[in-house]
Amino acid sequence: MAENHAIHAIGGAPDAALAADYERCAEITRRSSSNFYYAFMLLPIERRRALYAVYAFCRFVDDIADDESIREPAALLERWRQELDRVYGGAPTRAISRALADAAGRFSIPRVYFEEVIAGVEMDLARKRYATFDELRQYCYRVASAVGLICIEVFGYRNPGAKVYAENLGIALQLTNILRDVKEDAGRGRIYLPLEDLARFAVSEDEILRGVYSDAFIRLMEFEAIRAREYYAAAEHALPDEDRSTLLTAEAMRLIYGSLLGLIVSSNYRVMDRRLSLSAPRKLYLVGRAWASSRLGALLG
Repeated sequence: MAENHAIHAIGGAPDAALAADYERCAEITRRSSSNFYYAFMLLPIERRRALYAVYAFCRFVDDIADDESIREPAALLERWRQELDRVYGGAPTRAISRALADAAGRFSIPRVYFEEVIAGVEMDLARKRYATFDELRQYCYRVASAVGLICIEVFGYRNPGAKVYAENLGIALQLTNILRDVKEDAGRGRIYLPLEDLARFAVSEDEILRGVYSDAFIRLMEFEAIRAREYYAAAEHALPDEDRSTLLTAEAMRLIYGSLLGLIVSSNYRVMDRRLSLSAPRKLYLVGRAWASSRLGALLG
């Protein structure tokens, strides 16, 4: 109950009503069993609530492209864009957007990042193939790096270099998701692996869609995993020393998704016949490791 003391009235809404809106966002995050939920444990309650609101918004928008029961996804996505107008105009109409409006105002989150997320989901509606990595990178920036840029506003940072960290980490995380979800995406007729890479390793689109596991597929996946690791390394290199403590939650995400990538690699890329994931104890261990590393850095610094 004491946690509700961090919630204040906004736009005339009672504290209790806003607290309920935030709890709705928290429940969405918990129910998703997302890796983000574990990393958010490291945040003070006010920042954690803000990230729940951000996650819930991104989850709802992203699901528009994946839910085949939605008859007019483009129209629904446009309604969410209109709701974003209300979020920044002071008149949100939904539980998620009311919490988001409070969070965006509290932490001065630029609207453009949320617009990028919507634009990324629109890409999912409009296309199911990416010819080159440059095209895929733009998609990754919109659906993942933009989220990272939102998150660091909530985490707090001093060095503008933190934005480079967030951009690279977002791309690394999204590439990891793409490698894990090759079969699931193929089931929706989507192939995120760049077609230029498929051609390079002599893997056909039909083989991906049919879930063919072959030596050529392994070589293709190995190539993509190396690329993802390069982005993890670029993120780690870009992390400003003075922001290590405030970006602790992002570092937990780097460890969790980096470990997931390691699991994909160690399985020899067996993503066609199983969905690879980390156990809850493993995620908690990595969150603790991120915290311990941050504390050690603070002591040595």
